[in-house]
Amino acid sequence: MDARTGKKIRLGRLVRPESGRAVVVATSHGVTGGPPAGLRTGDEIRAVFGRLRGADGIMVTPGMVPLVEDTFTGRDRPGLVLHLDWKNHARGVYTPGSDGRAEGVLAPLADLEPVAAAGVDAVMTYLYVGQRDTRLERAEIERNARIARDCERLGLGLIVEPRSALEGDDPDALSARVMSMYCRISADIGADLVKALWPGSPEAFAEVAESCYVPILLAGGKGGEDRRGTFGLAADAVGAGAGGVMFGRRVFRADRPEDVLSGLSAIVHDGVSADEAERALA
Repeated sequence: MDARTGKKIRLGRLVRPESGRAVVVATSHGVTGGPPAGLRTGDEIRAVFGRLRGADGIMVTPGMVPLVEDTFTGRDRPGLVLHLDWKNHARGVYTPGSDGRAEGVLAPLADLEPVAAAGVDAVMTYLYVGQRDTRLERAEIERNARIARDCERLGLGLIVEPRSALEGDDPDALSARVMSMYCRISADIGADLVKALWPGSPEAFAEVAESCYVPILLAGGKGGEDRRGTFGLAADAVGAGAGGVMFGRRVFRADRPEDVLSGLSAIVHDGVSADEAERALA
């Protein structure tokens, strides 16, 4: 036996073998920006998690695990994804930097041996590139490479979310050219899945996805009030080659998160259109 079997089993809980895609809900926003609307209190967190059973996976912070562990216990439950990093890039409260932005720093939230022992299926780490201080970029590559090797050794799935450190300053930071570069770096370091922002069009996303040989999960970004818009974004991404979605606020802030997950599952796994997904919920 070897750890590759563990990684395959764990990733199989997130990425459905039938479709090769995944619908993951991110609920870990609090560790980087403070309590988000919809998940501000323990009671809100428990209530929302009771409505997320339709997800293929849910991402939580280490501190949330005891609060919501029953969500992941038993058959036909979502896979458990752990948000592995703290960061202060572009934080809205006590924003670092004299002008409201900074190149940012990161810190680990957990060691991987106890993470594996806790039954976690995959971890997600950030990879920031393009810093003006090249020592920061080198540290990010080294950090992510260590995590990738440890995940291989322990049989854990690895999701990398690569980002430009100059988002908000460089108008090219979300171009297909830049995103293709950092998504490919993530795959070559050893990511099993890459989480990526929307570059602005299906054509740009297709260019990014084509050059990354591991599945890309689309990040949801801000939003959630317009369910039809969420479905349209997911359908555009899947049509452009996405391996699924990793949406947070678009799901947990919805009036009925279970309905959003039902529609996203139909789009991601069954290939229905956004309109068809919306009509099925009417």
